[in-house]
Amino acid sequence: MEQFSSTLWKFSVLTQKEGGLYNSIRLSVWNVCNGDTYGGNKQVSKRFTDNRAADILQILGHKSGVTVASMAQKLSVSERTIRNDIRQLNEDLGGSAAVEGNQGRYSLRIFDAEQYKRAFEKICNIDGIFGTPRGRQTYVFGELMRADAPLLTDELAYEMNVGRTTLISDLKKLREEIEPFGLSVVGKTSKGMILHGKELDIRTYVLENCFDALYSDYPLDNDIQELVREALKQKTFEKQVGERFERYLLLMMDRFLTGHFIGKLTDSYYNLTANGEFFQMNKLLDRIGGILHVDFPVEEKIFAFLPIAGMRTPADLGSVQEMGLDETIGPLSEKIMEQIKADLDISIDPKDFAEEFSYHLMFMINRLRFKIHQPNAILEELKTKFPLAYEMSGIAAKVIEREEGLKVNQDERGHLASYFGVFLEENHIGQRRPFRIAVICGTGRVTARLISVQVKKVVDSQVQIKTMSDSVATPEILENYDVILSTVELPFKPVKPVIRIREIFDEKELKQKLEKARYWDQVDIPVLDDNQYIMSSLLDENKVFFFEKGRSYTDALDEMIEILTDEGYIDEGFGERLYEREEKGTMVFDNGVAIPHGIQTANDRMLLAMGILEKPAKYKGHEVRIIFFMALPEQSDADDMLMIRVYDELLEIARNTDMLDAIARTQNYQELLRVLYKK
Repeated sequence: MEQFSSTLWKFSVLTQKEGGLYNSIRLSVWNVCNGDTYGGNKQVSKRFTDNRAADILQILGHKSGVTVASMAQKLSVSERTIRNDIRQLNEDLGGSAAVEGNQGRYSLRIFDAEQYKRAFEKICNIDGIFGTPRGRQTYVFGELMRADAPLLTDELAYEMNVGRTTLISDLKKLREEIEPFGLSVVGKTSKGMILHGKELDIRTYVLENCFDALYSDYPLDNDIQELVREALKQKTFEKQVGERFERYLLLMMDRFLTGHFIGKLTDSYYNLTANGEFFQMNKLLDRIGGILHVDFPVEEKIFAFLPIAGMRTPADLGSVQEMGLDETIGPLSEKIMEQIKADLDISIDPKDFAEEFSYHLMFMINRLRFKIHQPNAILEELKTKFPLAYEMSGIAAKVIEREEGLKVNQDERGHLASYFGVFLEENHIGQRRPFRIAVICGTGRVTARLISVQVKKVVDSQVQIKTMSDSVATPEILENYDVILSTVELPFKPVKPVIRIREIFDEKELKQKLEKARYWDQVDIPVLDDNQYIMSSLLDENKVFFFEKGRSYTDALDEMIEILTDEGYIDEGFGERLYEREEKGTMVFDNGVAIPHGIQTANDRMLLAMGILEKPAKYKGHEVRIIFFMALPEQSDADDMLMIRVYDELLEIARNTDMLDAIARTQNYQELLRVLYKK
């Protein structure tokens, strides 16, 4: 108690300061020293006033199809916490309504309006903070993390004005939630309980799950806040970095000044003191310590520095270049690119983007190593819109786990996918020459302009659009365009693809057709209908194989290789090279999809074939039922664009179990095309 008394004395001189961290911490130290509690008939701190369950219902009440990631970001908690809240909500709603998910998107379904209204009022804190399981669990955790002696269940239940059975149920859920953080509640409910675990893990749990609830009434004092913001103003860090730093700083000060010291850390934490930015933050923390009349140990300073060491890469790299890149990052980045090339036959040349990606890797590894959660609000959208980029992020994650011994979580994988998505898009755009569209109209200039206005809505600004009447359109003129949009039947057959349109047309349908037109000269059977899949235009009856029950994956693959070789689609050595690749790492995905691929030298065109097994075949611990067979030309920039598009489509199909089931049931080429045909 001597150390507590000393700290209390230091803060007694600050009683004239009302509000802010000084007064809050002085009270906190007093309460810890004297064994006082919060709740019951005593004053309940306003810090226990959040109601995330009500917030979730309000979010879902305004919008349907909301992702867990977006709710987690809005409420500043982890996705795991949101999922736990949803499970609890569905129990509390008692059948009057339900929060239901479909492909990662959640909506509120109300079945009994009157009953739901009563449940909603109860959930929305009608009974105060203790009216919801989440509120009670947060309160109990706050009491446990601040207690210097075991807490009795009966006393807690009395303070919270709830039954002992209710509290025991809440404790069970709390124990389950804190277990992944290395924390536990030790002791018997009748003899008293204590929170057991490392101080660093306690702080990590607070930051991810209940910081706002525990510290909403603990603002930084104006003097300290001004120092912090002045220091951060010298940097061009993003606003979020400053906000996170203040949270870490506030938590560190409260815990340290109330005797909960972080203690000795692992070597990787102390390595952060060599970071160029740590020197500046060290000076700032010394100034804050001077105001509070305390000396913060280096371990506490390191903790406060973590949100800077694990920040998102800022738009202005100049603001972080003082940090310097870790010497391991360059080789790690190269290994990631090499593995992507080995697994997917895609070469990434980041060029000017290399430095930004390297900084991203460094900050990301810091976040993983030091358990700094960085939510990704667009994770589900990334998976849907950029399936190939997301697959590349999975390859990168495996390399990071192998080289650094760190497990990449889904949010961080999403951040990686964003970078790969940019790589692919910039590579795609960089290879494209200006796309030219001829618009032919036989009903006058105004109609031609109306069509042109509509077309501009579905193409990017670099696309060149030329309107002309059918009377001046000739084969020679139209050869200079990539695609022709026409409201009339032309008297000749152009060499470029023609899309027949009406004066008013479906813009989404036209966009799909124009996208297919970009690959017109790279596919064997171009069909400019509203089937969105480019890959379907690469297939024909000779490239689709149906295998009866009992065929193994390798049997099916051997037969496909043999027939495709005989037909001249692939060279004689392709099969051997393909199996060499399979030895290094199979390309079998979830849901029974395999995408074996390799480089072929028989021609300069990309080949796609399909194999459909009547009964799934076992292969290397997986079941395979659909084979997408790809043979890629050795050199072809145009085919790189096509390959990326086809990869995206195949990976999209591989995640769609309904479509895979439909494909697996097909028995001939025509049935397969009907499945692939999408309006």
